[in-house]
Amino acid sequence: MSNTFPFAAIVGQEDMKLAIIMSAIDPKIGGVLVFGDRGTGKSTAVRGLANLLPPINSVDGCPVNSSSLDETPTWSENTSKKIVKIPMPVVDLPLGIGADRVTGALDIEKALVEGVKSFQPGLLAKANRGYLYIDEVNLLEDHIVDLLLDVSQSGENVIEREGLSIRHASNFILIGSGNPEEGELRPQLLDRFGLSVEVLTPQTIKERIEVIKRRDLFDQVPEEFKNNWKKEDKKICSKIVAAKKNINKIKTSESILELCAEICIQLGSDGLRGELTLLRASRALAAYRNSKEVSEAHVKNVATMCLSHRLRRDPLDETGSASRVERVLHAVCG
Repeated sequence: MSNTFPFAAIVGQEDMKLAIIMSAIDPKIGGVLVFGDRGTGKSTAVRGLANLLPPINSVDGCPVNSSSLDETPTWSENTSKKIVKIPMPVVDLPLGIGADRVTGALDIEKALVEGVKSFQPGLLAKANRGYLYIDEVNLLEDHIVDLLLDVSQSGENVIEREGLSIRHASNFILIGSGNPEEGELRPQLLDRFGLSVEVLTPQTIKERIEVIKRRDLFDQVPEEFKNNWKKEDKKICSKIVAAKKNINKIKTSESILELCAEICIQLGSDGLRGELTLLRASRALAAYRNSKEVSEAHVKNVATMCLSHRLRRDPLDETGSASRVERVLHAVCG
């Protein structure tokens, strides 16, 4: 990813950047759904963040990026015992892809030519310990999205077909993006994403000019541009690494738990995914901001991205889900 636009150089889109950062700090938050206009830096942000994160240790040639020999799957034909550093994996999942290509399947060529039953890993293997990015996720077939969400939550890919019985680790951060004008995800699938943010095209002349300047400069002198932003990227990386290390030390008071529950009750949020995500995201934000405990401010900062996509539609309310969350926050928190 040597030609990746620096994460710190992205103009605006603070909610999107924060959501991706929090998912990196605590992958248990779940995937991130980014809806908005084309050309607003959605894929650029994902690649930029992955590029600034430290490389990972992996067994050389391992199909699932195992960190040690003990974790290398038994079906792997890789014989290397060498541990190497590789960039944080970022795998793109194209539209129209079949389930076999996603999960992996029988290697037909080996079966026909050599008469050997062998497993050919899919994209879920390549994405292990990294990011799986889906552009236009709202146009992807529902059963594929369901499959991806199941695996992202379980952390394991299971294949039971064609005489194969294969399991392998598949821990990845799922990032989905799309344009709502081209269709929406089913509510059942929306609820499975941890965070949801909306990105808009910059509306001020000053901001648009700054975007153009930075992109144009990057295209002309990419190495010089990246060097100019390397220090800022390193700052973000250091904060993320420190937050991952300290997140389990963050204290959460009973009043914060009550606040999370009260917000979700007032919003009429179904199930308990909302409370859990709100708690985890608040804790991740507290760790990122070097706080020792979760505060009401942390909860308020992340509530909209945690809950707006989980609400039932109110045909009499034209202000949208985000505004409903803001109204409840004002009523509960003052």
